Amino acid sequence: MNEPLKPRRHLPLGVQTFAKIRSGDFYYVDKTEIASRLIENGSHYFLSRPRRFGKSLFIDTLKELFEGNEPLFRGLYIHDKLDWSIKYPVLRFSFGGGVLGSREELNQSIHQQLAQLEQDCGRQANYPDARSRFKDLIIHLHRQTGQRVVVLVDEYDKPILDCIDRPDSARDMREGLKDMYSVIKDNDASIRFAFLTGVSKFSKVSLFSGLNNLDDITLDREYGSICGYTERDLDEVFAPELAGLDRAEIRRWYNGYNWLGEPVYNPFGLLMLFRKREFGAWWFETGTPSFLVKLLFERRMFAPDLERVMTTGQLLSTFDVDTIAVEALMFQAGYLTIESMQRFGAEHHVTLRYPNQEVRQSLSGVLLLQLIDAQAHPGIDQRFKLYQTLLAGDLGALRTVMQSVFAGIPHDWYRKNQLAGYEGYYASIFYCYFAALGLDMTVEDATSLGRIDLRLRLPGRILLFEFKVVEMEAEGAALAQLRAKCYADKYRAEGVPITLIGVEFSRESRNIVAFELAEA
Repeated sequence: MNEPLKPRRHLPLGVQTFAKIRSGDFYYVDKTEIASRLIENGSHYFLSRPRRFGKSLFIDTLKELFEGNEPLFRGLYIHDKLDWSIKYPVLRFSFGGGVLGSREELNQSIHQQLAQLEQDCGRQANYPDARSRFKDLIIHLHRQTGQRVVVLVDEYDKPILDCIDRPDSARDMREGLKDMYSVIKDNDASIRFAFLTGVSKFSKVSLFSGLNNLDDITLDREYGSICGYTERDLDEVFAPELAGLDRAEIRRWYNGYNWLGEPVYNPFGLLMLFRKREFGAWWFETGTPSFLVKLLFERRMFAPDLERVMTTGQLLSTFDVDTIAVEALMFQAGYLTIESMQRFGAEHHVTLRYPNQEVRQSLSGVLLLQLIDAQAHPGIDQRFKLYQTLLAGDLGALRTVMQSVFAGIPHDWYRKNQLAGYEGYYASIFYCYFAALGLDMTVEDATSLGRIDLRLRLPGRILLFEFKVVEMEAEGAALAQLRAKCYADKYRAEGVPITLIGVEFSRESRNIVAFELAEA
């Protein structure tokens, strides 16, 4: 006999308060087993996760747990694992609200939070500076309660990231936060547990100097699902929401984040899907990565290359105001995730990829607007025309649409754009158009004789592209390479027509001069 379907509950969209979720009729994914392991295994932790992934809720869960609010944990994993008679004093800080644009505003925020914490425990401010006030609070609470203090910091790095495009301001913010966080190191004897979380992982030297007992669990397999939802969570918690939705599409759009443990779904995107009942770039649209896009172009990162990025484990950990590794920024911000990691001696080699369809399609759309100069040439009409052309199977018209795209790019844009003139620039425009339409494609698809620049799979047909930049006139080399290397052989077993498309761009005319089609 089938088990009756559980009733639908409220979706915890934007709810970061553990007590509200537990006292209301909300869905809740039990993360207390992970919290229990953290408490048993250590005392000082750091975690990096993208925005809107549940970090604040987990911080609030820890707060309620250490303060001994036992009724909230009834029915959860940790309930019978703790001595609820022991209650710890908790100092919680958060920099997630609003934008702090200067060191003065940062100092004001810290002092306001300290004032509230002092008021909560009946302590008068005895020092004018934030560092001394923070230290005084820790020592006072330890003596007053007889229990060591718990320190929780949410969005520890947001003041820096808010002005990351202004290096001098970002450095100033970093120094202000460094002064505050050093208190945790200096008062270790009075601290029972510390947990700091944010988006970016700044180097210990720059921000946590001397805090060598801070255990970074960002890439710890044991805590890979500390934020986000697993497949099991969908089946056991969100089963009432799955009716009428394609499970494979849910997985393709929102799953795929990997921090070396079990892959997880983006919680915000998933909850928005359940509310709206349609697939969309819900998480991506909550924050425009303008600084990231600018950095990608400054570093000449071609859009197709983002499908597969090779780096090192060390590089992922070297993010700082003065040394911004674009791979580290994209990984920490959630635009790339780990595909695989291999150890070679003392070094880890890491392969990064897009986590899912939401990020791939949305970021490609943003990059496309940058590639073609969105202000002068929005390209939206061309995107619709391209989609209609592909669906109709009118490959002859494909050249006309793409020539129109390149012809609409202002001449001055080529002069200013450092990427223009490179084969990767032209290929990136094709790639971004296809990716922004959500089409099934693979770049640099490997065969026994080489790599295909781009493979596009349409209903009932496969298109194989080769791109080349020539000086002036068409040379026919692009199509010749597709034929000579027998690239189509890899796909013949699929039993659908295969079209070879050789595309050549002229450096002089800055447009397509050859668009040759051949059936394989």
